[in-house]
Amino acid sequence: MEKAVWFISYKLVEGASVADFLFASEKTQKEVLAKKKGFISWQILNDGDTWVDLVTWETMKDAVNAESNDEMDPVAMEFYAFIEPSSLKMQAYSIKRN
Repeated sequence: MEKAVWFISYKLVEGASVADFLFASEKTQKEVLAKKKGFISWQILNDGDTWVDLVTWETMKDAVNAESNDEMDPVAMEFYAFIEPSSLKMQAYSIKRN
């Protein structure tokens, strides 16, 4: 089976603390994503204003299934509060070659 990656780009809300954002992301990884079936890793990239999350999953099915129910998780909601909703773009990709 092919592994999958979420490619998520966004900007932080105005005035957001990068340190607080990174703390919230670490907490979300440990308490939310790491518990989801097929989770492998989460990298956070930045080029100044734009942030990109690369979240790797064992399968595309795992990636798709992991999208559900986060809006109800208080830890995930704390993380999402740092993201400017209008800037959010998400796409899931199959990994064809490592």
